[in-house]
Amino acid sequence: MSFPRRITAILSAVLFMGTSLFSCGNKTSESSETYPEINITFFDVGKADSILISTENSNVIIDCGEKGDGKEIVQFLEEKGAATVDYLIITHYDKDHVGGASKVIKSLDVKNVLAPDYEEISEETEKYEKALAGKNITPQRLTSDLSFDLDGASYTVYAPKETYYGEDNDNDFSLVTKMQYHDVSFLFTGDAMEQRLEEIMDIGKCNLLKVPYHGRKLDNLKDFLESTKPDCAVVCTSADEFSSKTEKALRELDIKTYATCYNGRITVSSNGRDMSVSTEK
Repeated sequence: MSFPRRITAILSAVLFMGTSLFSCGNKTSESSETYPEINITFFDVGKADSILISTENSNVIIDCGEKGDGKEIVQFLEEKGAATVDYLIITHYDKDHVGGASKVIKSLDVKNVLAPDYEEISEETEKYEKALAGKNITPQRLTSDLSFDLDGASYTVYAPKETYYGEDNDNDFSLVTKMQYHDVSFLFTGDAMEQRLEEIMDIGKCNLLKVPYHGRKLDNLKDFLESTKPDCAVVCTSADEFSSKTEKALRELDIKTYATCYNGRITVSSNGRDMSVSTEK
């Protein structure tokens, strides 16, 4: 069997680590104590972000994919017997991040909505705002960083530092979320591009990184990877959008990498000491 050059390069580099469950992180303290499991689910919704962070007693959603993708999150939570979302974080208003939000808001009990403070008019944002109004929810549009704790996990949501990033560039308005669960840290970067990455370059090490901007080429991505030093990375993307330069940077830095376009739905689990990753395919 022959493969296209692009796929052959990926396979030969062993960039995508298959379907098994295995340790993916370093123990960072002398204690052997572990904690209740936290799970991060990256839904396979193409070139879009749809992420659920769940513990026994809490649910946080970061983006909802495109129109029609929200139903997958709703079904997933309903099958778990969960109907409450403690925080819905909309990183920015592009359709591949906010498109499924109206379904989530209409179907579930959403307690808090966090979003960036800028305007965008589209079919998707109109449906999102209508759903919010229908539930009498006023989103908190962040102009400064916000921290909160849920069920043993500490979250900080970093607001953009500028009010303008250039014409037709709302990616850099992306809210960036860092979540610490005891010894293990997770960083979710939305569609942050070069200027936004510079703003958070000193955000500190993370054990798992959601790669920004669907794995597309970013001139300072390697600098950001060297600064944050992730053990693992997840890319929410399609095969066409995943840049070979991004793949190369991840490979050269020996970062275990998963991509929804190759691995399907990805689940990261942690006991507060270590991480493990399971994939759909």
